[in-house]
Amino acid sequence: MISTHILDTTLGMPAKNVNVELAKHDGQHWVDIQISSTNDDGRIAFNCPNEKGVYRLKFKIEDYLKKNNFTPFFVVAPVVFEITDTARKYHVPLLLNPFGYSTYRGS
Repeated sequence: MISTHILDTTLGMPAKNVNVELAKHDGQHWVDIQISSTNDDGRIAFNCPNEKGVYRLKFKIEDYLKKNNFTPFFVVAPVVFEITDTARKYHVPLLLNPFGYSTYRGS
């Protein structure tokens, strides 16, 4: 399972209604798996098969930042990671502010 959440570190709140695309690299191209929006707690649990491979989460943050009266510098935050152990969960959070973002492998 792959999941994410977004925390707006400027507001100290979850970032809700942010579109996030999950894709898997097939060796030549990115293949879309699911597009979803964060819930009121800023979270998404993607419905995807447990398969090894290289994945990308593309956080479409521009509209969220504009809605909260920020002029966005980053409009999309891509995060690419590799799954090697299909027996575990993969949680990839995003810490967001108008002029930066960071991520890590959560639990």
